[in-house]
Amino acid sequence: MKFSSKELYGLRAMVELARRYPEGPISLAEIAKAQGLSLPYLEQIAAVLRRAGLLKSIRGAYGGYILARAPDTITAGDVIRALEGKLIVLPCQPEKVCMLLSEQTCVCQRGPVCPTKDVWQQVHAQLARTLDRITLADLAASGR
Repeated sequence: MKFSSKELYGLRAMVELARRYPEGPISLAEIAKAQGLSLPYLEQIAAVLRRAGLLKSIRGAYGGYILARAPDTITAGDVIRALEGKLIVLPCQPEKVCMLLSEQTCVCQRGPVCPTKDVWQQVHAQLARTLDRITLADLAASGR
């Protein structure tokens, strides 16, 4: 299983904001520098996270970005879902995709007869539980 660069960079940026949460707004340039990220790519990611309600942008000389909620109320799962819309997309057949929309829902032509569907549903359920249990505050504290 692979996570996209959008997911990896977005989570890193959000953890950086969680670490600096008490400081107020932080510029994307500061976040990009601290995390070694491309500023133009981070701007795209920040726009998605802002539309999802996870970030707020503050205008002005002392503006920048802040978390929309406290770091202990935003999970890694929230960030991943905001950036990708789902947790897992599985290749089932050439040019066909099985999308696990939830622990119980697999949208796929072979879904009713797929011998491996249960494995992927269990993987999805465990991944969702793990990502939804880890908050940005947890990640910020563990990475110091």
